[in-house]
Amino acid sequence: MRTIQFREALREAMSEEMRRDERVFLMGEEVAEYNGAYKVSQGMLDEFGPKRVIDTPIAELGFAGIGVGAAMNGLRPIIEFMTFNFSLVAIDQVINSAAKMYSMSGGQYSVPIVFRGPTGNAGMLGAQHSQNFENWYANTPGLKVVVPSNPYDAKGLLKAAIRDNDPVIFMESEVMYGDKGEVPEGEYLLPIGVANTVRTGTDVTIVSFGKILKVAQEAAEVLAKDGIQAEVIDLRSVRPIDYAAIINSVKKTNRLVVVEEAWPLASISGEITYHVQRHAFDYLDAPVIRITSEDVPLPYAPTLIEAILPNVAKTVEAIKAVCYVK
Repeated sequence: MRTIQFREALREAMSEEMRRDERVFLMGEEVAEYNGAYKVSQGMLDEFGPKRVIDTPIAELGFAGIGVGAAMNGLRPIIEFMTFNFSLVAIDQVINSAAKMYSMSGGQYSVPIVFRGPTGNAGMLGAQHSQNFENWYANTPGLKVVVPSNPYDAKGLLKAAIRDNDPVIFMESEVMYGDKGEVPEGEYLLPIGVANTVRTGTDVTIVSFGKILKVAQEAAEVLAKDGIQAEVIDLRSVRPIDYAAIINSVKKTNRLVVVEEAWPLASISGEITYHVQRHAFDYLDAPVIRITSEDVPLPYAPTLIEAILPNVAKTVEAIKAVCYVK
C-alpha cells in the first residue's frame, strides 16, 4: 500500500464520493480559493468547481443551516468547521435541526450531512481554540460522532459518513493532518461504531480514540519493556460506542484504563467506566482508572499544557497502578 498524509486521506474520501454522487458538496470557510485552512481540500475547487466547493463568510450558524436545509432536500453536504470550537456558533443547527429532524418529522426527512473539522488542542492556541466537544455531541440522540486516529481509518470512516443517512460529526485534529499512514489504492469503507484492537495483550486494556491513541500506544510500548502486555483499543467512534469490544477485552485482561483528552465531567471515559462496571464487574481485578485533561481551561504556556493534558507518563503510572506494579 502507498503511504499518504492524514489530510490526503480525507481529501481522497471527499473527492471519491463527489465523483461518485453529484449530490455531495463541500462548504466552509476557506475550503475553495485557499484550498482549505489545513490544505485538506487542496485542488478540489479546480476539479469540482465553485458550485460544489463553496467558500462561506465567517458565519457558522448560517452555513450550517444552509447545509441542513440542503440535506433535507436531497443533497449530501459536507460542512467544514475551521475548528470545532467555532461549531458552538452553529450548535443550534447541529443539535436542534440536524439531530432531531428525522424524529420530529416522523421519518419523513433524513438529514444526510457531515460536519467535519479539527477538535482538541493543537499547541499554544489558548483556551478558546483548544477544547474537546466529542462528549458534548455524543450526548445527542440523532447524531453519530466519529474520531479517527490515522489516515487509513480517516478515509474509510469519512466515506462511510458521507453515505450515511444520519448526520455525522467527524472530528479530526490539527496536529494529525501531516501524519502519514498506509492507505489502499482501491475503494473501501469502514463501518461506524466498530472499534479496532490495534494491539493485543493479556494484562490490561487501554481504551482511547483520536490523536490521544498515540499516547496509549506509546505507553503500551513502554510497559512491554517491564513485562506488562497491554491491549489497546481504538474506539474510532464515540457514538455509537463499541461496548462489546471493550467488555470482551476486559474479561480477558481484568483491568481497564481509559485515556481521552476531554474534561472529566460527563466524559466518554466516564460512560465507558459505567458500562464496564455494569457488565463486567466480576471480571475486574482492580478499579478502573481514567485519564483526562485537568478540569480547567487549557492555558497558553507550553509547560502548563503538558501538565494538564494526558501524556505517556500519566498513562504508564495509571496502568502500573491497576496492575499493582510499583
